Amino acid sequence: MSLSAPAQQALQAFAQCQAWEQRARLLMQWGEQLEPLDHADKTEANRVHGCESRVWLVADQVEGQWRFKASSDARLLRGLLALLLVRVQGLPSTQLAELDLRDWFTQLGLARQLSPSRSNGLHAVLLRMAQLTGPG
Repeated sequence: MSLSAPAQQALQAFAQCQAWEQRARLLMQWGEQLEPLDHADKTEANRVHGCESRVWLVADQVEGQWRFKASSDARLLRGLLALLLVRVQGLPSTQLAELDLRDWFTQLGLARQLSPSRSNGLHAVLLRMAQLTGPG
C-alpha cells in the first residue's frame, strides 16, 4: 500500500524527532490541525464506542473516495486521530479493512506510547470506519 503525500509528511516529521518529548509535542500539534467537527456532528450516532475518551467520527464519500472527520475531548487522542486520518483518507474500503494500525504507529515511532486502551480505542475507530464505508 503506497502512502499519500500527507502520510509521507507525517512520517518525515516524526522521523526527525529524537526524544519522546519532541514526538509528544508534534503529536499535540497534529491534533490541533484536526479539522473541527460541527457541534451537530457530535451526536450519539457518530460516537465511537470502545474508546475510554469520547470520540466522534463522520464519513463522507467524495468522488468515490472516503473522507473522514474525527474529534475527541482528549488532546493526545486528537493527535493520534489526526495521524490515523492522514493515513486513511481516500483509501478504498478494502484497503481500510487491511490497514495495520500498529505498523503505522510503529513507523511513526509512537507504538510504544500506545497503551492497550488507546490501541483498542484506535482499533474501534478503524472498525467504525470500515462499518461506515462497507457495503450496506
